[in-house]
Amino acid sequence: MKKKVVSFRKPLMAVYILALIFFLQAPAMSLLVSSFSAAKYFQFPFKELTFRWYIEMLQSGGIRNAVGNSVLTALVFMIPTTVLGFLGALAFARFKWRGRGIYQKFLLLPLFFPQLVLALAQLLLCNYLKINTSWIVAGISHMVWMLPIVTMVIAIQVYGYDKTMEEAAYDLGASTWQVFKEVTLPVLMLGIVSGALFAFLLSWSDFELSLFLQGTDQMLPVYIYGKMTGRDSLLRHRHCQRRFIFYQRQRCLFPSGF
Repeated sequence: MKKKVVSFRKPLMAVYILALIFFLQAPAMSLLVSSFSAAKYFQFPFKELTFRWYIEMLQSGGIRNAVGNSVLTALVFMIPTTVLGFLGALAFARFKWRGRGIYQKFLLLPLFFPQLVLALAQLLLCNYLKINTSWIVAGISHMVWMLPIVTMVIAIQVYGYDKTMEEAAYDLGASTWQVFKEVTLPVLMLGIVSGALFAFLLSWSDFELSLFLQGTDQMLPVYIYGKMTGRDSLLRHRHCQRRFIFYQRQRCLFPSGF
């Protein structure tokens, strides 16, 4: 009679995963717990529990505007980014055509530049074209940076797509539109939804592009950064932008003597 071998691999793996999740989420959980303390700094145990900070947050007009601007920007530019990402993923991963390699490299190009560099370049471009920065300009810059990521997320689903399902639908007499609506779109819907969520979250949480291109439409990450550093004045932010643009102009006019 064979002895039953007891394996501790699965329990140990479960303990390891739970410990990893705990250590990753511990900073966020400590922040959540400390938000109920009456003290301005983290103290444990608490001397007094309060909802003061949540009440002040809900009553603050600045944070309401910042949340509204971030949500509006993320929702508005999530749709075109997802649509273009879906079409780009089909061209990226499914069809073979001349220039496909160049297209793939060009599509991924924004990811090779730090966001700070992209933000400065787009700010100078807006100044050269005399375009006032706003949430729309910030959203377009988000879209330029998000599009390669969304395309790659959807392309993962496209790579695993079985083309024989479309061929079977054509054999049964379905039209091109019916195949796209009834076969292609439902099969790739998981990747499309994932790309849309990526687009929303990346736009919602973006800081560098929003900092330089939001104008007077302050975004939530910039608002939080301003509150943490004590530099939450939009006038000061605009003044720093003008000083930077003036400095760049002087360098272009006097490259050797400035």
